[in-house]
Amino acid sequence: MIRAGLKFLSKCGPQARLSILIWHRVLPALDPMFPGELHAARFDTTLAWIRHWFNVLPLSEAVQRMLDGRLPERAAAISFDDGYADNLTVAAPLLAKHGLPATVFIAAGYLDGGRMWNDGLIEAVRRSPLAAIDVGEYGRYTLEDWPARTRAALALIDKIKYLEPIQRERAVFDIACVAKVELPNDLMLSSAQVRELHRSQGVTLGAHTITHPILARISDSSAHAEIAGGRQALQSLIDAPVDLFAYPNGKPGQDYTRKHVDLVRELGFTAAVSTAWGASRSGDDYFQLRRFTPWDNDRLRFGLRMMRNLTASAQQSLV
Repeated sequence: MIRAGLKFLSKCGPQARLSILIWHRVLPALDPMFPGELHAARFDTTLAWIRHWFNVLPLSEAVQRMLDGRLPERAAAISFDDGYADNLTVAAPLLAKHGLPATVFIAAGYLDGGRMWNDGLIEAVRRSPLAAIDVGEYGRYTLEDWPARTRAALALIDKIKYLEPIQRERAVFDIACVAKVELPNDLMLSSAQVRELHRSQGVTLGAHTITHPILARISDSSAHAEIAGGRQALQSLIDAPVDLFAYPNGKPGQDYTRKHVDLVRELGFTAAVSTAWGASRSGDDYFQLRRFTPWDNDRLRFGLRMMRNLTASAQQSLV
């Protein structure tokens, strides 16, 4: 039923639609603090569904075939954002098992021991040996069990996410100190792992800036430096062109604007991806390709949501 529905909604040729799935991490096992997060067993199952339902292409090939009006029916591509180490250690072997290609968009500034601010905050709460923490202006939280730690992490993220980047990093450092935690330095890829990932069968690397800023909130010159610099860092590492780009956070009009779309085009990228829901087709803006991934664990619900996504393009506007 799902396969037939997808074929009806995503025919081949000029009117074909491209579904691009987006993930970030694939954990080795279920996370007791965030049990809804993607882990290896669930990803393995999901990839089996996707392989059965879709014709999965490398994103760069899919873009070219969309330009030429040659997309197959039920066309799809797979993508990951940020550059987590588990994209290599967990996701890549499972992708290879199912024979599926993927593009990994990497924020180059976090390689070799860096970490995203929200991950630092989560790990501070997760790893704390304390039963409660008092972090002053950010509140007092009990850490008596996993649900309590989950609530604490989410509350803290909400309180500091809109701080300026330097203030935000300082807040994470202070919270980790109060929690008596030494933050991990192996969450993101190392330079050696980036090169290994580049050599992996079916994996393409894309740029995702240097430090993952909200482009709409920084100066034009900073945005240029972030976009061009992130790409150059990756190209230097792998000694190969990097032609695809992902906007950090990726919400049109909120996280990036038309001037950033124009900048990405002017810098010579061949395509860019957003996080606007829906599927893309020939004639759409190739520098604002839509991406979506159902959150359902149930096979039927996952498939039905993918079908609905094929008709969702008008529900979220681009810039």
